[in-house]
Amino acid sequence: MLDRYVVIGNPIAHSKSPEIHACFAAQTRQAMSYGRMLAPLDGFAATVRDFIAQGGKGANVTVPFKLEAFALVTELTERARAAGAVNTLKFDGSAILGDNTDGVGLVTDITYNAEVAIKGRRVLLLGAGGAARGAILPLLQEQPDELVVANRTPAKAEVLVQQFAGTGNLRSCDFASLRGTFDIVINATSSSLADEVPPVAPGVFSVKALAYDMMYGKGPTAFMRFAAQHGAIVRDGLGMLVEQAAEAFHVWRDVRPATAPVFEKLRSQL
Repeated sequence: MLDRYVVIGNPIAHSKSPEIHACFAAQTRQAMSYGRMLAPLDGFAATVRDFIAQGGKGANVTVPFKLEAFALVTELTERARAAGAVNTLKFDGSAILGDNTDGVGLVTDITYNAEVAIKGRRVLLLGAGGAARGAILPLLQEQPDELVVANRTPAKAEVLVQQFAGTGNLRSCDFASLRGTFDIVINATSSSLADEVPPVAPGVFSVKALAYDMMYGKGPTAFMRFAAQHGAIVRDGLGMLVEQAAEAFHVWRDVRPATAPVFEKLRSQL
């Protein structure tokens, strides 16, 4: 019998998670299957419980259910609690562990794959929504010199700063108030979905800064094109997608797969 895992969302047909985890399972010789599961918009909790009853071992959670997953679990990891959202579930009897691997996926892609150190650097995080919130604790754990959260609505960014007060050198501002240059600039806004650039000045990029967009596609995003025009080294979020999946795989199976072959396969398919 294969251990069963799924990714749950609505919509779900576009998810690359089954392909990613099939590669991980084959590579590490794990006896498991992984599929897609469409949950009704008003039926996430029931869908999870049905899957558990059928012997499911764990699940990934994607839009729009990450907040509902947070509310459903019986236990939270520190990073899931900090993110306020859950993207990984692990089932053990009546216990449901909730984790969030998005932020560590981002950090791993930056520090390991892109080979850019975060420690001692000035980091700018654009946006104050769920994607940004999930990234803050993993970024601060890398001990940047400063982490600035910039958002169109400064009050929303300030809420995040207050939440993580005492964790590291963290401050907030609106886009117009940004001053100085940054070694790493991370776009956690949804601007790339509309092929737009967040309203930041070209001067935010230091010489050879890393400009990282959490979105990815066939070609560079608008943010990446803008950053490259002003001297930055650019990277999209495909590596983050693969690395967060690898972290979830490790949570479930206690095995850490190699991500480079999977990243290269996905990149060739875009």
